[in-house]
Amino acid sequence: MNNHAKGPVAAEIENLLTAAFAPQHLAIINDSHHHAGHHGHDGTGETHFTVEITADAFAGQSRVNRQRMVNKALGDIPGQRVHAFAIKAKAPGE
Repeated sequence: MNNHAKGPVAAEIENLLTAAFAPQHLAIINDSHHHAGHHGHDGTGETHFTVEITADAFAGQSRVNRQRMVNKALGDIPGQRVHAFAIKAKAPGE
């Protein structure tokens, strides 16, 4: 995972996605500092993330299905505990 200072939410995201997909590549990028003072920024420093993930499970799946798979693996994190996610999910070789 790429992250300089991994907070508890980022660590949980990493653990959940690793368990669900055994990814070849996983980067969890905390974008929260770009949104300070905006709607959804609660001051915790873990409200906005970009997730880059490459895994065999995404082969043959549409972009929408891949995002659904990631969101399902993350449970209540998207939309409830984290305000915004950008998901870049790929199959190997893409």
